[in-house]
Amino acid sequence: MIAYAYLIGWRIVRFLPESIAYSLFYKIGDYVFKKNGKGVRRLRSNMQRVSKLDGEKLEDLTRNAMRSYMRYWCDTFRLPDWSKEKINFQVELINSEVFTEPLDNGRGVVVALPHSGNWDHAAAYFLGRGYRAVTVAEHLKPEKVFQAFLKYRENLGLEVLAADMRTVPTLIKRAQAGFIIALVADRDLSSRGVEVNFFDEISKMPAGPAVIAQKADVDLIGAFITYTDKSIKINFEKLEKSVQAQADFFAKHIAAHPVDWHMLQRIWVDD
Repeated sequence: MIAYAYLIGWRIVRFLPESIAYSLFYKIGDYVFKKNGKGVRRLRSNMQRVSKLDGEKLEDLTRNAMRSYMRYWCDTFRLPDWSKEKINFQVELINSEVFTEPLDNGRGVVVALPHSGNWDHAAAYFLGRGYRAVTVAEHLKPEKVFQAFLKYRENLGLEVLAADMRTVPTLIKRAQAGFIIALVADRDLSSRGVEVNFFDEISKMPAGPAVIAQKADVDLIGAFITYTDKSIKINFEKLEKSVQAQADFFAKHIAAHPVDWHMLQRIWVDD
């Protein structure tokens, strides 16, 4: 029942006028914030760690972070109907040559991203320019919602791989063939996660981006996406091929733009 409600909601939001749709999602975000459930409490805790704020300033940041998170979901529901002009509108790129030059010369890149801004919008932007990209999908429940997200990302032009024993060898081959390997990499609480210093405390992050970049002999690029009033901004940086370098890049940009870091889950080991 939850899956059907979710999918019906996805379809309805696509047909609402833009201003009404986003206003509705911001109100939902405010309602969820006031309910102060487990996700909001975790978001507040994460915001406090990265901002060092407290009191009313922390509450304002958490409320606005929840609004940013709801903007992401409204974008997600509506993006399949965006025109190419809307996808490209006011996308701001910072230091993009470290990302595009290898690709334009036929070399792939591995891109490590945190849960920030809207990476689907970023993917649509670059796929629309003729670049090829592959990512890995975490299997979500319920199954109908997972399949809807799989189809959604494939319709953007992404190749989406399931996470299994064949994933890393396939990603290495794609990187060597000139693809963008896009991996969200700011959280890994599995037994395979690598411990890193993250905001002066211990967290675990996946080794995948650094390992694939090393084995494929391609660049590891950090990308941090934030929202602007109308669109998105993407900061790129070439990184050393290490998990700690990845964590340091994330921390630098999260500290500057915590409101767009959509992390409602546990991320530090001591949590």
